[in-house]
Amino acid sequence: MAEISAKKRIWGWFFFDWSSQPYNTLLLTFIFGPYIASVLGDGSKAQSAWGFGVGAAGIVIAILAPILGAIADKSGNRVRWIWLFSAMYVVGSFGLWWSAPDGFNLIQVLLFFAIGLIGMEFATIFTNSMLPDLGTEEEIGKISGSGWAFGYIGGLITLVMMLLLFREGEDGKTLLDIDPIFGLDAATREGTRFVGPLSAIWYAVFMVPFFMWVKDPIRTSIEKVDIPKTLRELGANIKRLPKTPSLFAYLGSSMLYRDALNGIYTFGGIYAAGVLGWTMEVGVFGIIALITGAIFAFIGGRADSKFGPKPVITVCILVLTLCSIAIVFISRETLFFIPVTEGSMAPDIAFYALGAIVGAAGGAVQSASRSMMVKQADPARMTEAFGLYALAGKATSFIAPLSIGLATWATGSQRLGITPLIVLFIIGLILLKWVKPNGDHRPL
Repeated sequence: MAEISAKKRIWGWFFFDWSSQPYNTLLLTFIFGPYIASVLGDGSKAQSAWGFGVGAAGIVIAILAPILGAIADKSGNRVRWIWLFSAMYVVGSFGLWWSAPDGFNLIQVLLFFAIGLIGMEFATIFTNSMLPDLGTEEEIGKISGSGWAFGYIGGLITLVMMLLLFREGEDGKTLLDIDPIFGLDAATREGTRFVGPLSAIWYAVFMVPFFMWVKDPIRTSIEKVDIPKTLRELGANIKRLPKTPSLFAYLGSSMLYRDALNGIYTFGGIYAAGVLGWTMEVGVFGIIALITGAIFAFIGGRADSKFGPKPVITVCILVLTLCSIAIVFISRETLFFIPVTEGSMAPDIAFYALGAIVGAAGGAVQSASRSMMVKQADPARMTEAFGLYALAGKATSFIAPLSIGLATWATGSQRLGITPLIVLFIIGLILLKWVKPNGDHRPL
């Protein structure tokens, strides 16, 4: 009976990845981001606006993530916090319905998007902190990889649903050559805008197994939360980070390479729409990336359990760095400095191939990254540690989109605008040298 209960808890935990993935897949990257580009009518302007909006949300997340994690460790109520942030996810994503081309209000749209993004990121902190409770240290990598693969499958299904049944192309038809279902008006882009309500409904429905099967461990005593004291302790822990060099180096490394990866995901759809003129092709690109992401998250989880997360992370960062460099040299006119004839499919094929590779490396590195954090963290302060992990992921998360926004604005080129990602990957890889595979073996 206990074994069945443990399996249910693991599967319940998997359902958070399944439920929340559409925010990344549909809203950040493949559907809503390109929709913003089409409404604004200027790829560079859209990339700049998207960068500033996502960057502002990243600042809020960076400031509050470790504070909330520290408070949760004291109170022991992680599930209650997840309820709160789930509500933000649902409200923020559903609110994107009100983004019709006529009377389009960019500030309102970015506000709803930020609410949902903040809710998703904060909920992720608390669910990630539950990972060590799900299995032995040897099983953590496999569990993390399987969860991430399950999440990618959820994202894939919702993306296929959007492309086949809702998102209208230039002719007003979906990929099945039908009108958007439910009588949605293609002329006002209701099919595409339904991506917000769909993400909200998907999350609300599939979080039910999580809340049914995942519970906080029973604690014999719960420390009363003294917020000023908690903040002082958090500040002291942050100041002591240099005394735990492996953890310090890992937080710095992951801060940069995860930020760069998020930059690829955030701007991939907008980039393809602006540089290659893609519309429905962005969805196909997303399907390919999600399939390879799911497969290699699963494979990476097995490699993590066998070899440890550090080798997996190192290989993936190398691959992502090379892909980022390659992306800059793809356009409608040239492919790696070689001129292409008008109407050539070579740039499209190259971008599809790079998308598949980025999806594979991205799935594996994200799974291995949270597994690595478990090895680096103090078990007694796991939620706080993942709060610091989120801080590390968000402390520069506004720098990547803002720098992309500024670089794009300054150069007027989407291709040159993404070059900051290359620098972030390289520095992150260098810092990984000082990360010990099993951490410092002492508390934060």
